[in-house]
Amino acid sequence: MVTSRLPGFYKLTLEERRRIAAEALGVEVRELEDALGAGGIDAARADKTIENVVGTYAMPFALGLNLQINGRDYLAPMVVEEPSVVAATSNAAKIIRAGGGFEAEADAPVMIAQIQLDSVVDVAAARAALARETHALLAQADGAIPGLVARGGGARALEVRDLGEGWLVVHVLVDCRDAMGANLANTVAEALSDRVAALAGGRAGLRILSNLSDRRNVRVRCAVPVGALGFDGYRGEEVRDRIVRASEFADRDPYRAATHNKGTMNGIDPVVIATGNDWRAVEAGAHAYAARNGRYEPLCTWRRGDDGALVGFMEVPLALGTVGGTLRVHDGARFGLKVAGVDSAQELAMLAACAGVASNLAALRALATDGIQRGHMALHARSVAIAAGARGEQVEQVARAIHQAGAVTVEAAVDVLRCLGGLHEGTPPLRVLVER
Repeated sequence: MVTSRLPGFYKLTLEERRRIAAEALGVEVRELEDALGAGGIDAARADKTIENVVGTYAMPFALGLNLQINGRDYLAPMVVEEPSVVAATSNAAKIIRAGGGFEAEADAPVMIAQIQLDSVVDVAAARAALARETHALLAQADGAIPGLVARGGGARALEVRDLGEGWLVVHVLVDCRDAMGANLANTVAEALSDRVAALAGGRAGLRILSNLSDRRNVRVRCAVPVGALGFDGYRGEEVRDRIVRASEFADRDPYRAATHNKGTMNGIDPVVIATGNDWRAVEAGAHAYAARNGRYEPLCTWRRGDDGALVGFMEVPLALGTVGGTLRVHDGARFGLKVAGVDSAQELAMLAACAGVASNLAALRALATDGIQRGHMALHARSVAIAAGARGEQVEQVARAIHQAGAVTVEAAVDVLRCLGGLHEGTPPLRVLVER
């Protein structure tokens, strides 16, 4: 049985972490190394995956720890380049665990296939004609996707939206089961467009899925006892109230809400990427959903519960798949799915959403107390040390020194490295420092 509680995991060497992770997952270390050692895909296979390939580009593959969802432990596969994201998500998940973990639920995996119509003269007549033929249209849609129907999915409903001035858009709702569903929705839209246009007395335009997959939402709730929130002299009640205030700031200000939601997507996107899913589609859907009420709003909110606990809630559309797509060609993505240990696309969506809530809590807790830079810069110092030329054990030595000195810069790291004898006079360091 997988446990997500791996105390001191970050303190271990890379080899030790691989061993512990393999034991927790019930796999051989060699399987982990084979799947991830070279980034999950070689150049020859990449060349057949997309166009104009000249090589591959690897990012760190990590484990998000401490996630407990609906009473079950999960390890979250996370692929991300930004320091502190994995540590912050894991730490916040541990705090949430103290209140019983996450409660999550996911809608059926329904995607929207859109058929755009214009030049519709009689909207009422078009609606009536489409309503009369709905059953036949859904049957025609199912005929275009027999493989999905065989797996229990298929077209479920048809909706008509009036956009004004003779414009209609017809939505075909397609249950995609464990697929993300983009190709399936596109197939349905193209198969039905001519018949739909003829029935409506209009001209067919675009035929494609919508990435605002708001029929495929995930809802997450958690309650954190105040006793788990205090740290470094901050009382739990004080931290709770500051987090609530910060959440209310995002409610009132779209400029803050954008950064608030970025902190949420910091947890969601790495899980999406690690499992070979389309993170651009997820981002588009999430931000569109955040603006569904006519103004941009936070996805995740925090309030004080009746019992004094800090209560978090999030609803977000997440169209993820556990079959097809990148999983066919990317060993790392397949292993990421194995790490997640999920049985369906809906379960994977719940895992990603819970990682997002944890990441959001971590960001607000830091912002509302010591500020985001204290913890972030401690981890960012490693990247700066490497940019200055540190290697092996020197990375931690240099990172610790520049962080304690409050000078997390390449120049400071070069000075420390010279003192350690790891950089010769005149050796130009790699000056790559990205301000976050």
